[in-house]
Amino acid sequence: MTMTSTLLQRPTTTTTTKEKATTTAKRRTTMAWSNDKLRFSCIDNISLKQLWKLIALDTATSTAPNATTATAVLNELEQQSKHASSNNNNHNNNNNNSENALELSAPATPLLLQQQQQQQPEKQPTEAAKPQGWMQLSGHPESIVPTSSGIVRKRIVSIDDSEVHAYELISQEPQTAQIVPGYLGRRELHGQHYIELQDLLAGFKDPCVMDIKMGCRTFLESEVSNTTLRPDLYQKMVAVDASAPTAAEHEAQAITKLRYMLFRESLSSSHTKGFRIEALRLRGRAPLKDLKTCRTDEQITQTIEQFLAARKSVQKELLKRLKHMRLVMEQSAFFNRHEIVGSSIFIVYDNERVGAWLIDFAKSRQLPPQLSVSHRAHWMPGNREEGLLKGMDELIRAFETVYARSTSHRSCLKM
Repeated sequence: MTMTSTLLQRPTTTTTTKEKATTTAKRRTTMAWSNDKLRFSCIDNISLKQLWKLIALDTATSTAPNATTATAVLNELEQQSKHASSNNNNHNNNNNNSENALELSAPATPLLLQQQQQQQPEKQPTEAAKPQGWMQLSGHPESIVPTSSGIVRKRIVSIDDSEVHAYELISQEPQTAQIVPGYLGRRELHGQHYIELQDLLAGFKDPCVMDIKMGCRTFLESEVSNTTLRPDLYQKMVAVDASAPTAAEHEAQAITKLRYMLFRESLSSSHTKGFRIEALRLRGRAPLKDLKTCRTDEQITQTIEQFLAARKSVQKELLKRLKHMRLVMEQSAFFNRHEIVGSSIFIVYDNERVGAWLIDFAKSRQLPPQLSVSHRAHWMPGNREEGLLKGMDELIRAFETVYARSTSHRSCLKM
């Protein structure tokens, strides 16, 4: 089976009205991947009737297991992999069951939620409008509001929000706009400001999803500028690792926020790899959230292997996509002039399509004119380096390892 790397077509202009945004969303087309470029196709691998069916969204409750260590997570993944085939058959045979959905601090949609209740008409994006069973794996609660029109609304503080600035600049760069969610404009409802983004999961059927937090530093320098010693952060540190504080910190029984944030980054692969796997969801299974302690090379490789399920076509397309995204970032004027903190790589695939995007620009900040960053250099207070491209390098290397191991394993079987 040939996999295609899927993107959603962007509008030529932004809009702030629901009618224009909805019209734009209905004009989406998928994009098939080729070796040297992206090409448009009207509808890829699905009929028009099926496409309209994919727009209908339902909701329901779902629970997620709580894995406490990377080893436990891998064991859980292995058990899920063993039962995935039978569960998927049962799922596909039940036409009354809708798709599963989750929100990964990304412009995701309710398309991944396990659903058991009847479809309801779209409500205004208020507290009560959030679908029952809505489940958020990472990011701030209440940040994403799904709609029934294939669009997601992300709450912003104001029209001057950093994320608005980021998407408006990125939309002016055709190549860069292809690696992020489509930006449909701003909207204000009941005094609350939103940006409207394309639903990255539209067109996917019961997909596997992975959220990967990028960067060696996932906090802004302004967030740790206060040098006040805080007993509460010291207590948090010792609760995780009683041997982590220094002798002086034990004596003071307090640490700064910067010290605590660096300690927290060291618990995952963020500090050493420039990325960490935040959460994932396998087809037909409940999502796994607690993956932050997955940090060694072998733990990361095994987790990616379980996620990709030895599917060579998916591995190949994702490697191609990730390398293209890295090249675009290296050449982008936006990335050249901005600090990108806390963004994620959002990966999704099903039996027919593969997609990967860079999401979440809430902590992107424009650099001072006299300052430049490589996105690979080591961070020191004041240099604004965050390790985004270092993370891309390491992430690609991890996927290459998985691809090589899969190829080697198949060669052994042939012998």
